[in-house]
Amino acid sequence: MDTPFSTLIRVASHEQHTEAETSTFMSDLLGGRLAVDAFTRYTEQLWFVYRALEDAAGTLREDPVAGPFIQPELFRTAELERDLRHLRGADWRDGVQALPATAAYAARVEECARTWPAGYVAHHYTRYLGDLSGGQIIRDKAERTWGFERKGDGVRFYVFEQIANPAAFKRGYRELLDQVNANDLEKQRIIDECKRAFDFNGAVFRELGQAYAPDSRGPLIA
Repeated sequence: MDTPFSTLIRVASHEQHTEAETSTFMSDLLGGRLAVDAFTRYTEQLWFVYRALEDAAGTLREDPVAGPFIQPELFRTAELERDLRHLRGADWRDGVQALPATAAYAARVEECARTWPAGYVAHHYTRYLGDLSGGQIIRDKAERTWGFERKGDGVRFYVFEQIANPAAFKRGYRELLDQVNANDLEKQRIIDECKRAFDFNGAVFRELGQAYAPDSRGPLIA
C-alpha cells in the first residue's frame, strides 16, 4: 500500500464515523437539548466499553500486533469511575446497566482481544483517537451545559492528564498504525472492523436516542 495505513483507515471509515457522530442523540446532547441524566447514561455505557478494552490490555501488552498500542496514558476506566461517582453518587455501581447495544459492543471488543489482536487494534483506534479529538467537543459542551468544573469531576474521562501534547501524541499514534504488524489482507480486515466499531457506536446512540428526548428530565422508557 502506497497510501499510509492511517490515512486508509480514516478515509474508509469516514461514512460510518459521520453517521455515528451526527446521530440524533449526539446532536441533541451537543445541542444542549438533553438533561444531565442523558449525559450520565451515556457515561455509564462508555464504562462498559472501556472496561472491555482495558481489562485485556495486560494480556495484549506483548502481542506483536496490539502490543505497541497498549499505552497506559490512554486508559480511561479510572476516570470514568470517578465521573460516575460524581454523577450518581458513591453507590453508582448498583444502578449501572449496559444497554443491549452496549453489551454487544463490549462483547465484540472482548472477543477480538481474546482471538484476534488486530481486530482489537481497530476498536482501540476508533475509541481513543476519538476521545483525543471529538471527545474534547463533548467535554466543552458538558461543562457549559451542565456546569461541570472545567476538566473536573463529571468530565474527567475526556481529560488526558498524562498526555501533554495531544496533537503530537495523535501523530505518533498514526505512525504506529502505519507500522502495524500486518499484511495488506489483514489491514483490510482491520479497516472492516473499524467500520464495524463505528456501527456499534451508532447502535448505542440509537438506543440512547430512543430512551431520551430533548428537554426531558430523564429516560422516557425504562
